[in-house]
Amino acid sequence: MEKFKIIFYPDNKTIEAEKGVTILSAAISAGIHINSSCGGDGVCGRCKVILKKGQAVSLPTGRITAEERKKGYYLSCLSVAQSDIEVEVPKESRLDSETISDEDAYMLRLKGIFSEPVDIDRGEAIISEELFIHSPLATKLYLELPKPSLEDKISDLERIYRAIRAIQDTPVLQTGIANIRRLGELLRSSGWKVTVTLGKRNGTTEIVIIEPGDTSGRNYGFAFDIGTTTISGQLIDLNSKKILGTKAAFNKQATFGSDVITRIIFAQEKDGLEKLHHAVIDEMNVMIQELTQENKIDLNDVTCCLCAGNTTMIHLLLRVDPTYIRRDPYVPTANFVPVIRALEAGIKVNPRGLLDCVPGISSYVGGDITAGVLACGMDKTDKLSLLIDIGTNGEIVLGNKDWMISSAASAGPCFEGSGVTCGMRASKGAIQKVKIDPKTFTVEYSTIADTQASGICGSGYIDIIAELLRSGIIDRGGKIDPSLTHRRIRDGEYGKEFTIAFKEDVGTAADIVITETDIENLKRAKGAIYAAAAMLVRHMELSFNDLAQIFIGGGFGTYVDMPNAVFIGLLPDLPKEKFVFVGNSSLIGARQILLSHDAILDAEEIAKKITYFELSVEPNYMDEYVASLFFPHTDLSKFPNVKI
Repeated sequence: MEKFKIIFYPDNKTIEAEKGVTILSAAISAGIHINSSCGGDGVCGRCKVILKKGQAVSLPTGRITAEERKKGYYLSCLSVAQSDIEVEVPKESRLDSETISDEDAYMLRLKGIFSEPVDIDRGEAIISEELFIHSPLATKLYLELPKPSLEDKISDLERIYRAIRAIQDTPVLQTGIANIRRLGELLRSSGWKVTVTLGKRNGTTEIVIIEPGDTSGRNYGFAFDIGTTTISGQLIDLNSKKILGTKAAFNKQATFGSDVITRIIFAQEKDGLEKLHHAVIDEMNVMIQELTQENKIDLNDVTCCLCAGNTTMIHLLLRVDPTYIRRDPYVPTANFVPVIRALEAGIKVNPRGLLDCVPGISSYVGGDITAGVLACGMDKTDKLSLLIDIGTNGEIVLGNKDWMISSAASAGPCFEGSGVTCGMRASKGAIQKVKIDPKTFTVEYSTIADTQASGICGSGYIDIIAELLRSGIIDRGGKIDPSLTHRRIRDGEYGKEFTIAFKEDVGTAADIVITETDIENLKRAKGAIYAAAAMLVRHMELSFNDLAQIFIGGGFGTYVDMPNAVFIGLLPDLPKEKFVFVGNSSLIGARQILLSHDAILDAEEIAKKITYFELSVEPNYMDEYVASLFFPHTDLSKFPNVKI
């Protein structure tokens, strides 16, 4: 089979690809991840590359403009090499990870980004683990054992058990045969001074690792939120509870589809499940390697990982077939997954380190929501609360300490920066606050970290739509007024569009715009989320006015302007003080569980307590959804304080 050499810039990576293999497939094989939220179907137009040298052929597509064709742009999923070629992956097509330092995070909080939450019944539970007893998933204990004698002839293993029980109440202890096989020599060569790592594993305490000498001061773990669009991870010192570093990256599974249903379908193809599994595991391992190297930590001292994610993401993480999640009656293989060796899932920490996953609730409400409820403290308060997790899947939980009910709506990845022309996740360079002068249409905006604009994140899109409405540029249906003439308003490939930033001002390959198609996608996403919340509240014979507080979760944006979110109909029309923005509640809850056995017990009770309400069988849901497809809503009486 004829092969062609493909060089990818700016990575300077070279791969030989068989004739007929798409440039996108070659990039994946080379370890270069190109944004392709449609899974390579040629629909999203996100996987553009620039042909610098050689010849390639592409199927016809309307996703490349005439101007881009002149500059050598190709859609990588529809293009194949005809010779040795060199291609550049432009900034807007890349899926890159980014480290967020503690100093950067602090500065971003000062600017209103990653906003700290207000006090709730659980105190500072959202940002602190103080309410839970410190008892990590894995703990280290240093032992100085008495040598055997004629008067003390118990076995080596019983000697360790006895020493542990003399320090703490641990009635049920176990360990693996691998530890037992090397125990005799290890104890004697170490002078009977060893460190044992104790893991809480499925109702028992396991001696996970036995090391010579005192290593008790070096014990670390990772907390992960595995989102459909974004993966976030934190390295935690399990002794001090200190967060040593945080990383965030696009979930590389987006290469195979932007939503869980598309990925479940892809998992049924040959090697599909394996590819989806590696897409997430490989990214997690990169985060683990980089964070441990940056903090000069030996991987052998990472003893455990804790993961939260929706039900499909956890199945793919563990390489479990997710097929039946989308088939009637929509039953997952497991909601409560036992603690396993991290290595069994391909996570590269200490070979005997543990992996635990936050228990899920149903096929479409997973452990990320369990973790979010834990972080918000909904299970500990008498107050009637609503948690809205705005992400690719919009999950809603209603209730208090006595009862909780949940539902889920497919919102799509718009608010996480995918599926929209100039969208990006909430990282440096993302436009996150916008103002438009209603007379001159002059645009003022700010970006995350005050760097040059690269695209628009979720909170930026909320502001833009609100400002377009206030300025009369779009109507309540989301259409740009055809009578307006202005340099920022023009006809594009997909209807009319409004320019937020011109390419010559920001140095991007194209202007940063919002199109009528983008507005339509965002309108459908906000409509799905609002309709799901409204139906859940109505199902319980309540109204939004009965709510004491509404928690807004999700890592989709930075600081969400609550009045603007209400103005466009994403959130109900309630007083601002009722809203609490908690950020990535899934990651916060995962960290709490990593650091406390009490927290995992609480999470298990939360998952058992929450009932699931299936919107698809609710006859009035579609009516509510259709009514929500206006800004803010078809029925303006639901938004009495919104004046358009």
